[in-house]
Parts: sequence; C-alpha cells; structure tokens
Amino acid sequence: MKLKIAVVVPGRFHAFHLACALLNQGHDVTVFTNYPKWAAKRFGLPPKQVRSFWLHGVLTRVIEQVSWKFIRKYIDKGFVLLFSYWAAYAVRKEKWDVIHAWSGYATEILKSKKNRSPLLLNRGSAHITTQTKLLKEEEKRMGLAVESASPWMIKRELYEYQYSDAIAVPSTFALNSFIENEVAISKTRLLLLGANTKSFYPTEEIVAERCRRLREKETLRILYVGAITAQKGIYDLIQIMKKLEKEIKNKRFLFHLIGPVEPLLSAYLKPVSDLFIFTPKVPEFELPQWYAKGDIFIFPTIQDGYAVVLAQAHANALPVMTTHHCIGPELIEENKSGWVFPIRRPCDFVEKLLWCDSHREELEKMVRYIYHNIQFRDWEKVAKEFVAISNEMTMSGSS
Repeated sequence: MKLKIAVVVPGRFHAFHLACALLNQGHDVTVFTNYPKWAAKRFGLPPKQVRSFWLHGVLTRVIEQVSWKFIRKYIDKGFVLLFSYWAAYAVRKEKWDVIHAWSGYATEILKSKKNRSPLLLNRGSAHITTQTKLLKEEEKRMGLAVESASPWMIKRELYEYQYSDAIAVPSTFALNSFIENEVAISKTRLLLLGANTKSFYPTEEIVAERCRRLREKETLRILYVGAITAQKGIYDLIQIMKKLEKEIKNKRFLFHLIGPVEPLLSAYLKPVSDLFIFTPKVPEFELPQWYAKGDIFIFPTIQDGYAVVLAQAHANALPVMTTHHCIGPELIEENKSGWVFPIRRPCDFVEKLLWCDSHREELEKMVRYIYHNIQFRDWEKVAKEFVAISNEMTMSGSS
C-alpha cells in the first residue's frame, strides 16, 4: 500500500536517506526542513518533495557562531519554536498517513487539532531523562561544563513521548532507556538505522596491507572518528592513552583522533597532546581512506543513540571496541568482530588493547572474519521496516 508520509526534520540528520529510500519504494514523501531545496537535491531529494524554511536554516548557522551561553539559550529556544510552529502550520494543510517528526520539534504538531495524522516520533538518542543524567554525571566526573538539554527542552520531549502515537529509537540501549523511564514498551519501536557503508568496504589490497602490518608487528594504529566531546567518552579515551603512555612512547600504539573538538575540551586535551595525532573533521567521502590506515577502531561513548561511525568502521573490516550505550551490542560479535564494554571502564579497553598487541595472529583472523562476513544494512531495508511500523499504526490506530 502506497503511503503519504510527512517527514519533519530541523536540518538533515538521517531523514534525507530515509526519505529517498521511501520514494524509491513508491511512497509519496514530503520533507519539511530548513535546508534549501537546492541543497536537499544534492542528497538525492527531488525539489518537489521538499518544503523548505530555508531562512531558518541560514539564521541558525549565523546564530551558531554566538558563544555567549546566556544569550544562546534564549535564541535556541526561539529558533526551536520558530521551526516547530512553521512545520505545524505547513503539515496541517494536508492529510497524511503518518507524520515522522524529530523529537523536540513535534509539540506544536501534536497540539494541533486540525488534520492531526498519526505521529511517529523519531528519538535519535536515549530517553532525555537518561541522557541528561549521564551527561550531568560526566560533567561532575570531568569538572567541566557539559552541554545537556535545558529544563524547557526536557519538558517538551516528555510531552512528545506522552502524546505521540509511537516512538522510533535506533538501538536496544535507547529502547531500554524508555522502558526504564516507564514508557510503555508497546509505544516504542526499534528502528535500526542504515548507513551507506558499501563505500567503506575495503579492497583486498587494503585488508592484505592491514594484515601485513599486524603480522610484522608494526605499531598498532588505534583510530577514533567522531566529535571529540564529553558525550563520546573523551575523558575515558584520555585515561586509556595515559595508562598506555609507556607503550605509546615505545611505538607499540599510535592513537589517531579525527573529528571536531568541543571548544571547552581543547585545554583539557593539551596535557596529553603528545600521546596522539589529530586530524580535524574531514568530509564523509574522504573517511574510507582514513579508516584504511587503521588497525583497531575505538569508541568509548557515554551515550549514543546509534553512532554511525561504528557501522563505517565495521564495514572497513576494523575490529571495534566500544560500549553498551550505542549500537555496539547489535553490531558486534563478541571476540569475532570486536568487544563491547560497560561505560566508564577505561581499564577494560586498556587490557584488551594490550591483548591485541600480544595476539597479532588472532587479531589478523578477526580482520579477515569481518571482511568475509560483513552484512550491510542499507536504507532500503530501513525504509521497509519504517513502512511496516507505519502500516501497523494506521491499521490499529496505534497502540
């Protein structure tokens, strides 16, 4: 059955990939975004399928340069409301089989009485109460201010959890956080994301070169890709490097961090800057060449709804070390394609890295196992699961 779907997203996120896959399967999809139509077209979306509040997008990028927090919190609130009211007004002009709206931006749609279609809320992370608790704990642990949701945004999200028809989350970790916060399991839907990981799949030459480095006991190259923030576990990554300082200086390990650094963390990283090499954020299309140079991928995140970099690293046949608070448990076969640890346990990472260094033959077998057994999850599969959830909602009036 062909569905008429509205996707409401402040920006792009994974919405454009999902919308393109749904369009490919014959559904009528309209994306409400603050991206200009010409920019959305670069990601494969036909302009006629886009409703653009482009001025909001332009102003948002200007405001992002404002660093004064006491001003930003009021501006951010205003911009959330501006996009949300625009989206609610635009969406209610038509009748939809399902509205798929990003959390934090669905309140005004839910409050609208006119043409209110079933709403599948997208929550890309853990329940906001769990997320805030983890980040506040990390703030205390690091002794630094860590950005987290405002009380105003928490209130909005909780309202949306209560009044949306269903909530889509991208990992078991995120799903469990909703259950722990007493959201009915019948209301939550697990929708694992996709990734265009085929472009990250390595050539036989890249795998052979990685295996050669391992066999010949060259320096183990430990790769981290992603924003360098408290949320991503940078405190633990620093502890890991400190505990391995002797081995790093003896060239048993080389840590390479790729990604933008949160401004407050620049000074925090300075005392250990001799323990890693750093590359600022690089375009996604350049990432495969950086993954190819790695031997192990490390990602000690405190909380991530999904963490697409894990799927990218896995697709590149890199053994992965991460935590339970992301897609790790679904993605990784323990001791076959990597390892998953509890959060805030840097010693577990250190112990396994030392094991990798002294068990190169086993590590080489893991690389070859991943290479020959990788299973890609593309957006076409995600779209089919999204449609199944939407059909369930429309047929049952949602549970």
